[in-house]
Amino acid sequence: MTTPGLAAIEIVGLGKVFGRQPALDGIDLTVREGSIFGFLGPNGAGKTTTLRILTGLIRPTSGSARLLGEDVTRASAAVKSTVGFLPDVPAFYPWMTGAEFLQFAGRLFGLDDAALARTVPTLLDMAGLAGVSTRVGGFSRGMKQRLGIAQALINAPRLLLLDEPTSALDPIGRKEVLDLIGSLKGRTTVFFSSHILSDIERVCDEVAILNQGRVVTQAGIDQLKARAGGDFIAVEVIGDATPLLDALKQERWLSRVERVDGVLRFTVTDLASAQRAIPRAIAALGLELKRFERGEASLEDVFVELVGAARS
Repeated sequence: MTTPGLAAIEIVGLGKVFGRQPALDGIDLTVREGSIFGFLGPNGAGKTTTLRILTGLIRPTSGSARLLGEDVTRASAAVKSTVGFLPDVPAFYPWMTGAEFLQFAGRLFGLDDAALARTVPTLLDMAGLAGVSTRVGGFSRGMKQRLGIAQALINAPRLLLLDEPTSALDPIGRKEVLDLIGSLKGRTTVFFSSHILSDIERVCDEVAILNQGRVVTQAGIDQLKARAGGDFIAVEVIGDATPLLDALKQERWLSRVERVDGVLRFTVTDLASAQRAIPRAIAALGLELKRFERGEASLEDVFVELVGAARS
């Protein structure tokens, strides 16, 4: 059961230094209960370090982090029992079957035999492992990843922490896992760490972008897309496109224009006006149109803009 509006995770000024190397540099973050929250960043940004602090595997150098209202360094057994966790490289006992491993994990959380009899088959089916009798030592990496997600859900967690949950999955497996994560919205708070932008964009309603140990932004997906400019029209013509740029640069609907590999990308505030004006200008200039495509700003546009700016 979640309580919308309350904070499942509160991070204030969190820092972590390994030797002389800062991995986290005073990050601030709030995750609302019931949300599916994307924690996005390039490899080495500090995502896994943050998750290890949240799970109590390492202690912060400075700042604080709270899970479900309790400081992670002093969290009670009651709070810990309501958290599920999938590490970036899950480990298993290779001599167990998938069912045996889930039963083992469930008993650690205090589930009785009746509860395990109901829960384990459901989770194996969800993970695409129903009927698999192979021992875990013979699993592929993708199978281990799916079993890890099932293990993270064994205690019906109030808060689910996922570190790169789709990184080892094929397209079908990725879709199944993302559909599962999406189905948890409103029932379980999901903190979903990944460097795969399309996965975050598909299932998350809010995202924080981490780069070089710092949070460069936190906002809703729609807000971030709006920041990137909203709708755009990609145009490619045969010949010199400079006259077309000159003809359109004073239009009120034009907020930005970029030229990449011969393609003009017009970011617009009034899509209907732009769709009429651009072909009209092309025809008036006698240019031959090769490409005319409407698009919408993506999370990738925001990510490249923010991470690129931070690195420059």
